[in-house]
Amino acid sequence: RWAPQVPDRRYPLMTNGVPVVKAPAEIDIVNAEQLRTVLRGAGTRGHATVVLDMTGTRFCDSEGFSVLVAVHKWALAEGGGLRLVIPAGSPVLRVFRTIGLGRFIPRFASLEQALPTGPAAAAD
Repeated sequence: RWAPQVPDRRYPLMTNGVPVVKAPAEIDIVNAEQLRTVLRGAGTRGHATVVLDMTGTRFCDSEGFSVLVAVHKWALAEGGGLRLVIPAGSPVLRVFRTIGLGRFIPRFASLEQALPTGPAAAAD
């Protein structure tokens, strides 16, 4: 179903020196493991902080959220972390807040806010 877009065979896209991965419209048991692979791959290229742009994501099941937690823990151990872009009004934001992931994984309303180029504060 979902395959990352590979511009010039380089994935993920680098923005201000930070890897940014665009999440699929749906994250579920079918593609969650592929997402884990892409996120960990982005973090192993010398970039411990990875941004996952979930702007277009309409659905994320428990397997998807489990992958996000696992990748964030892995990135923290590498000296970075996972930063999620989930805009206000996103159907995923309600679930993200309900299960309390905002206490563990920083969530930002826009890509610009998520990029760690300055003193950006996480939005809950």
